[in-house]
Amino acid sequence: MLRTQERSFILKGFSSYHRLKLQEAFTSSLMKEGFSKTYIFYEVAKEPPLFFDRTYYGCLEYLPPSKEIFTYYLKTDRLEGLELLKKFHVTTEKLVSRYQTVVPAYRQADKWRERATLFLNNLPVVRYFVQKEIINELLAWADWSLKGMEDEAWLFKPGKQVILHGDVAHHNFLRVKDQSLYLLDFDLIAIGAPYSDYLQYANRILPYMNWSFEDLRKYPILKSNLEEKGFLHALAFPTDIFREWNRVIRDKTYLDSVKIRPVLDLTVGQFAERQRFIKDLRYAADDKNK
Repeated sequence: MLRTQERSFILKGFSSYHRLKLQEAFTSSLMKEGFSKTYIFYEVAKEPPLFFDRTYYGCLEYLPPSKEIFTYYLKTDRLEGLELLKKFHVTTEKLVSRYQTVVPAYRQADKWRERATLFLNNLPVVRYFVQKEIINELLAWADWSLKGMEDEAWLFKPGKQVILHGDVAHHNFLRVKDQSLYLLDFDLIAIGAPYSDYLQYANRILPYMNWSFEDLRKYPILKSNLEEKGFLHALAFPTDIFREWNRVIRDKTYLDSVKIRPVLDLTVGQFAERQRFIKDLRYAADDKNK
């Protein structure tokens, strides 16, 4: 954050000049197409951007936050975030052809296979913390999920394409001073079916909903997705568990009791609730076969 006498700014670093210019162009396109609930980049000068320590810096608008933060703990916030994500998709559907050559295609199943493979490679460490029965169950969920996604691969391919946000964690939603909700951080944008963002959103909010399948069906935007067998299979994939174990093992922080605690809670503490959720998913998916 940078404060001047007139206003405040945010300096955000990018690993390449191309990434910086893409983000500048994309946020500008969002604004021009009517999606105003995000930040803008300031054009500081026509000279090359600030470059320091192998990082290019863009100058962002500072959005003063509200005292009431956005949180997935609140159902009202979860619903509002989902509505904002839908509006984002409505806007980015118009931008797909413009960005097709510079924004990658999102390959959901390929990404998850890579994540599962890395988790399998990390099993010697995971086994030190998690009992065999739970690990076997996680791997069975992943297998059922990926096989079902292969059978229903059409769901993630042709059809409606949007520019996906790609990282719908709670910290990428910001409630500003006037209580409006804004969407931030488009570093992981990719072109794909809206299902992929909704999958990630559902996966992010379920721990705050005690992994209740019935409660998830009460979200209108998600309810229609839950009618699709491929979406049900995809929801079973333990992507958050695999991601967090791969991260703590990569960073070698698994022996830090503070950093490993939330990963253990995700894996073991929520296991019984999640097991019930997977049973409900399987029942709903089997019902689609009748």
